[in-house]
Amino acid sequence: MKILAWIIIGLVIAILLGLILYLITGAILFHFSLGRKELKKRVKKNNLKNNLEKYQIDLCWWDQIDFKKVEIKSFDNLKLVGHYLDQKSPLTILLVHGYSANYKEMQKYAKFFYQKGYNLLCVENRAHGDSEGECVGMGYLDRLDIKSWINFLNENYKSKIILFGLSMGASAVCGTSEDLTDNVVGIIADSAFDNVEKQIKYILRKTGIFKNLLFKILKSYTKRRYDFNLSEGDFIKCVKKSKVPILYFHGKADRYVLPECSMNLFENTPENLREINLVDEAEHAMSYVILGNLYERKITKFLSKFKILED
Repeated sequence: MKILAWIIIGLVIAILLGLILYLITGAILFHFSLGRKELKKRVKKNNLKNNLEKYQIDLCWWDQIDFKKVEIKSFDNLKLVGHYLDQKSPLTILLVHGYSANYKEMQKYAKFFYQKGYNLLCVENRAHGDSEGECVGMGYLDRLDIKSWINFLNENYKSKIILFGLSMGASAVCGTSEDLTDNVVGIIADSAFDNVEKQIKYILRKTGIFKNLLFKILKSYTKRRYDFNLSEGDFIKCVKKSKVPILYFHGKADRYVLPECSMNLFENTPENLREINLVDEAEHAMSYVILGNLYERKITKFLSKFKILED
């Protein structure tokens, strides 16, 4: 009996240790991958400065423009913050930033559309900036937030809407494409990934044979704590049902989000509603920097081809 008792005690201890290890591993993985992204941490690490120089971003530009800070509630009751500029245009550009970034890092794109005279709504994604949330949406939860922002625009400002997203923001705008209001007339997606699970496993690839195990732990932890199933984030299913044209950009030298991701999205978008530009020598989200004015002309051509600016 004593031997049996010790065996039971040993099993209980082993299970408890396994549970503790699972919780610790899950918490660490979540913190570094899906935990809230704070700008001050990026400033301390100095990677914000590097990004500003690499992507040719001028944060001072925002101080010159009179944006109005606006707020909405998400589908799960989080406060979401955006910055709106009304230029009395019949067209509004809804800009969505990428993973761990800040809306101000969309400056080059915002400035281009501003100079075109369009209205702008630059949003701060959940778990970023002044928006609430402790779990990054990886584009899949963000797609629902974008639909809430579209409803906000339709309730307060009447215009056509184009969705523009960069990196994770590009995946998010692709995710909205299956179900949009009639006044959303186009989508521009720069450096999108096509599937949440595949992208996370790609980032974990350096762990070798452990990447599948680590993903399972992260997936289980995120599902239990935040009710977010990482395996549901498939943007290909969304673009298949798109009723609006989608313009894709992706750098051929991108090693953070592989170019094949945008190609997969492009190939699954209805043939009459798609265009793609694969940019030589461009790293992640660098297509605008590499192409310069040609990037702008491609957007203008896209708007003209699909008659987006016509009544």
